[in-house]
Order: sequence, then structure tokens, then C-alpha cells
Amino acid sequence: MGNRWLKRIGAVLAPAVASAVVLSGCGAKEPSSAHAANPEGLEVTELRYQGSVGAVTFPELAEDLGYLAPLKLKFIGNTISGPQDIQAVVTGDTDFGGAFNGAIVKLLAAKAAVTPVISYYGVDENTWTGYYVLDDSPIRTAKDLIGKKIAVNTLGAHHEFVIKEYLHREGLTPKEIEQVTLVVVPPVTSEQTLRAHQVDVATLGGLLRDKALERGGIRPLFRDIDLFGTFSAGTYVLTDKFIKENPNATRKFVEATAKAIEWARTTPREEVIARFEKIIAERGRKEDASAVKYWKSTGVAGKGGLIAESEFQTWIDWLVAEGTLKEGQLKAADLYTNEFNPYRAEEGAAP
Repeated sequence: MGNRWLKRIGAVLAPAVASAVVLSGCGAKEPSSAHAANPEGLEVTELRYQGSVGAVTFPELAEDLGYLAPLKLKFIGNTISGPQDIQAVVTGDTDFGGAFNGAIVKLLAAKAAVTPVISYYGVDENTWTGYYVLDDSPIRTAKDLIGKKIAVNTLGAHHEFVIKEYLHREGLTPKEIEQVTLVVVPPVTSEQTLRAHQVDVATLGGLLRDKALERGGIRPLFRDIDLFGTFSAGTYVLTDKFIKENPNATRKFVEATAKAIEWARTTPREEVIARFEKIIAERGRKEDASAVKYWKSTGVAGKGGLIAESEFQTWIDWLVAEGTLKEGQLKAADLYTNEFNPYRAEEGAAP
């Protein structure tokens, strides 16, 4: 697994991607004098990335905790979705980005030269998403969703895969599944859209779910944790070009992020929330920090964000069943690397 990115260097990209995978600014090597002043031999001084409104990412936490130094993060804006975030990496607008693993599998199938290096979000008993209907809704089973509308934050990502997996497991045919309409609705308005009967099902997680439940009048139809249990759902990716040219910076980024994940996992919840609030206040982006009060867990399954092969195989199998991929087209073990994660040896994880 650790050599997967080396195998891909020099591979011919799909025409739509090939012209885009060129890193600028951050991808350039520092002069040798900079190396002399840098005991870790880091090839770059900063990493460009997209953030999330009212939330703190693990790389941001790592920087605040001092784990990332002397590397610095350069914020270029907020992402609107996982697929958009990793596309920004492919086009060279950012140096790292994260998305749902199923979306990453589709990108890799399109020959994009990127490699997942660390998990950053997932599902556990404290962090999960439910798919809710109104209490008086006639919808009780998957069959009842035929001809109905479900609100999701974006297409081609976590929620679409989970919904379709639920429909598959409940016995709906491909033709019946096509009749279930997914409607893109901003998460902050999903509850309102459901209560206004503009959609039949709303996708709710975290703060939005908890507040909606406090108001009452809704019930869950199903939950992602009921389908898949505890698992890491998304990973950060870097381009193969970046990893090849900046191995020390790559290792520093992964190590720092892994340590931040473990800090959040092992630190009392109140302290984590206080740290998030401090970071949001100090970065001065004029954003509402109220959502972080509802933070409950990292949701990351593997220690320090270690990636498990099953977390990619699940979605490869799903895409093969959907007809999007051919059997044997992708091998899960070749798609990602744990090579740079400091917890790999401790946990006995494959590279």
C-alpha cells in the first residue's frame, strides 16, 4: 500500500484531469538555504487548503496545538462539499482536501493521480447521520420512498451512497431506486424544507439533527451507523506529484493531523470544544461557532486516522454492483497509503 503512489507517478491522466494536476506555489522546492535552517528538511513552508464554516478541521487543530510547525496552513476559502474539495486538489488550487471514500474511488477510477493518506471523519455511536421523516409521514419502509424526495447536501458523496445502499438492502430494484429523487438542499435548511413538505426525507446529523429532535415532530427512517457500524468514511488526499516532490512535508502533515485526531479522541469533550471555539474566534472569519458546542467525537475509526482496506473495498464493491466500475478495475489495497502515519507500526497496520 505504501508504494501505491510511487507506482502511479508518471501514469497518463485522463485528458480532463491531466491539464489540471500541476501544483503551484506550495509545490515549489525551497532554496537550499531554507533547508539549512529547517532541521526537518521540509520542502515547503505552507499548505493551501479549504476550510469549513463554523467548524475546525484536524489540520487546523494540529496547527493550533503546535504539531504542524514549522509548516503553516494557508486558508484560501471554504469548501462546499467533499467532491469539490478533492477536485480543488486535482486542479492544483489546494494542496490537500478531503472527501467521502466512495467519491475518492470514483475519482481514482477516472485516473486522477491522487492518494488518500489519512482518515479524517467517520461514523461511531456519538457521530452519525439519520434520515428523518415527519411523525405523520406515511413513509415507513424503503418501498414507501418510491416517487419521493430526499434532501442531501450534495450528490455523489456520503449521503447518496448510504441512501442507495439502504434501498439496495431493502430489496428495491435498480428501476425502483431511480424513482427515488435526491434533492440538493443546504444542510442548514434541510429541517425547514422537510417541515414545509418540500421534501419527504431530510438528512440530519450533528447540531442540525439534535436541534431538530429538540423541536420534535420527526422520526428516523434509518441511520448510516445501522447500515455500516463504526467506520471511517472519508480521507484527505494529496497528489502523487506532491508526495513525490515533498515526502518530508507529506509526513509532517500526516503525523500532525494524526496526533490532532488522537488529542481530540483522548481529551475531555469540554476541552476540545473550548479549543475549537478559541480557534474559530482567533481566525477572524466572522462565522458562527455555536455548532461546535454539539461536537461529540472524532468519528474516526482507526487510531490517528489509519486507513483500513475495507473502508475502500466497501465502496468499490458498491460501484461494481451499480455498474459504475468493472470487476477487478480497482484494488482497494492499491488506492491509499498509511506509510506516513506515526501510528502504523504501533497498530500493526499495513502500509
